[in-house]
Amino acid sequence: MRHHTPAFATLLGRYAIAAGISAMLVSSCAKGGGQQLPQSTIEIPESLPAVSFCADSAYAYVAAQTAFGPRVPESEAHARCADYLAGKLRQFGADVSLHEAEGADYAGKPLRVRNIIGSYRPDRVRRILLCAHYDSRPWADHDPDERLRDIPISGANDGASGVGVLLEVARQLQAKAPAIGVDIVLFDAEDGGTPDHKPVGDYRQDTWCVGSQLWSKGPGREASHRFGILLDMVGAADAIFPIEHFSKSSAPDVVEKVWGIAEKMGKGNLFARAGGGYVTDDHYYINKLTSIPTIDIIHYEDGFCKTWHTQQDVLENISRKTLADVGEVVLTVVYCER
Repeated sequence: MRHHTPAFATLLGRYAIAAGISAMLVSSCAKGGGQQLPQSTIEIPESLPAVSFCADSAYAYVAAQTAFGPRVPESEAHARCADYLAGKLRQFGADVSLHEAEGADYAGKPLRVRNIIGSYRPDRVRRILLCAHYDSRPWADHDPDERLRDIPISGANDGASGVGVLLEVARQLQAKAPAIGVDIVLFDAEDGGTPDHKPVGDYRQDTWCVGSQLWSKGPGREASHRFGILLDMVGAADAIFPIEHFSKSSAPDVVEKVWGIAEKMGKGNLFARAGGGYVTDDHYYINKLTSIPTIDIIHYEDGFCKTWHTQQDVLENISRKTLADVGEVVLTVVYCER
């Protein structure tokens, strides 16, 4: 994922007001931007449902992913991890399908993409989307040690943490079925955007989030879900999840629901109301290309976490408590839906 500077974000906002007339500007003005959800999905119940979430299990799923090594697309580790993730979703009772497509990397080289989809209660028309990316950064382009910058990262937090939380969510959905349909989508090829540590020509924003771009352009994406929640970098001990600005502009009702539930659960210190900047992440393209208002729960506080795109993004820096806090909020949101 990539951060927009405040100046560019302000410009983006001005163009969003102009209803996205300029096709050359990639903005937060999505087809579903600012969409008002049915009142029943916005309201927060007086009494929240009790949820179960095992922090040790979520941590174990993060550990299993990192044990394969860096999950760089088209590597053996990536393929083995994808098979593992699809297998776990099947084990946890999901109807699993693969969305396979041809994309391109930052240099224009063809890239095979495999998004993994696990569906619960596929018969239900009312559905929500939960997602994360499972690939890891091919370079440590922000490592303080320049000698390490060409080495792929482990991606324990940036990638594996969100997936680990969603696997435990899946296990809980098998144990207690939700009232609505839930689709868990594990996106491929999110983190291969233009590297920052070497000259590569012009920077292109759409080199990020290739898997979610291709998924969002697929058939049946229009109005297929009430809303979506993306998890990214949700495992650090010192994590804080302020409101990301594309989320606020494209899915304000979803933001209010999720942060309101988190506050009611006593997790307001983690889910902060302060603004978290504009981040190009998978939710950005879902909002831009579909009618699914989608938010990003992402660690951001005056910049990304200190392990971001470095060799320190390892399992030892993952907190079970943070995984559990995020997982409990997500599950509560799911079980509040009717």
